[in-house]
Amino acid sequence: MNTTEESSGRRAAPRAAGNDEGLEQALYEVRRKIHPRSVSGVFARWRVVLVLLTQAIFYGLPWLTWNDRQAVLFDLGARKFYLFGMVLWPQDIIYLTLLLILSALALFLFTAVAGRLFCGYACPQTVYTEIFMWIERLAEGDRFARIRLEAAPWTFDKIRRKAVKHALWLVVAVWTGLTFIGYFSPIRELAGQVWQGDLGPWQWFWLVFYSFATWGNAGFMREQVCRYMCPYARFQSVMVDPDTYVVTYDGGRGEPRGSRSRKTDPRSVGLGDCVNCSICVQVCPTGIDIRDGLQYECIGCGLCIDACDQVMDKMQYPRGLIRYTSERAIELRLTPSQARRRLVRPRVLIYSAIWLALAAAFVGLLATREPLRMDVIRDRSVLAREVEGGMIENVYQLQLMNVTEQAQHLRLDVQGLPELRAQGLDGSVGIELAPASNRLVPIRVSLPVGQAQPGTHRIEFVVHADGNGGKPTVLQEKSSFIVP
Repeated sequence: MNTTEESSGRRAAPRAAGNDEGLEQALYEVRRKIHPRSVSGVFARWRVVLVLLTQAIFYGLPWLTWNDRQAVLFDLGARKFYLFGMVLWPQDIIYLTLLLILSALALFLFTAVAGRLFCGYACPQTVYTEIFMWIERLAEGDRFARIRLEAAPWTFDKIRRKAVKHALWLVVAVWTGLTFIGYFSPIRELAGQVWQGDLGPWQWFWLVFYSFATWGNAGFMREQVCRYMCPYARFQSVMVDPDTYVVTYDGGRGEPRGSRSRKTDPRSVGLGDCVNCSICVQVCPTGIDIRDGLQYECIGCGLCIDACDQVMDKMQYPRGLIRYTSERAIELRLTPSQARRRLVRPRVLIYSAIWLALAAAFVGLLATREPLRMDVIRDRSVLAREVEGGMIENVYQLQLMNVTEQAQHLRLDVQGLPELRAQGLDGSVGIELAPASNRLVPIRVSLPVGQAQPGTHRIEFVVHADGNGGKPTVLQEKSSFIVP
């Protein structure tokens, strides 16, 4: 059960400065392919569940319909975002801002409590790497079979296995790219265009780009993205403290490590519980040795816990040599309940309070969101003019926005001066507003000559909406009327 370079999946690079051979070997380690070993257990099952759940949502969401349209669609051309029964416009950037802030705070909170759980179970890079590894195991076998296949000369069997693997990878990658574009372009039309080869230049570009990115990141770069490209791995240390639950090796119980027979009492030969089998390293997706302590490459997936528990079961030792716990719990030998009580600490309480306050504000803004909006824009080319019939006329543009998916009939009125009248260019005072539409309506406001003193007078536009079976809405917007 001794550790070897082959079983651990990595090599220790020389650290001597100026050593060209050591630098070459260090660079070789960066490019070295890791072949994780499959493992079963509680955390492995949770990873499978999360992969299936996240992908069911990702692949299935664009195909859902709502009010005879795609339920979730970010229509950049029309500058409208459809989220089930809600239509968001560029003016609704506050909702997107709050949502991004809530997501960031949730990430900080989860990291402060339990480390990089998002990375280990829900990060797209982790999820697609796991899917591609399932395909790789299906086509090439488990860890040792893949290592032998990599070292073997090119034969028909090797070419066949590699071709099947890459063909399945490309199917998943293209499907993923198509689905991603389907969030920005109606996916049913997009699927038909792909089938007929009738995509536009930009659609082809993004389909190829996202397919290639999925194929390259999940099939080839894998853990390199987590180790060298992901910024989250670098700044997680400022969110983790000694009371954070992370994947931890109990060095006090496991050291000194060494091989022995199952019947040998480790204490009688001066050994700890770690048998130095290196299986915890073999199952690690990033190829690290958790026995060296917490490292930024660790994504908190817990596969090493499953692997170590199986070895402990075979050796008839207690489980938990590697487990989710805190650094302080290991140092002070705290019980699980004592360690969990220390999770509630000032940092966690502050993150939670801020998150709850912002979440309440987000829900409140959505609940009080007006179904109609109006902006009044003066016609700057003609501020005021005298027209036939002894009337003074000002011209305005009403920017009306219907954020609901029901047509609205609007009735226009204006207040602020006696005998003030407003009408459209056709003389009407009614406005029809289509569902989820944005309309610019020219309006003439007139006043009899001599009815008001020369100068600027405050007026108010009032629009009454019938609500189309729902709650009636009244919009009010102030402006000014100029008497020459």
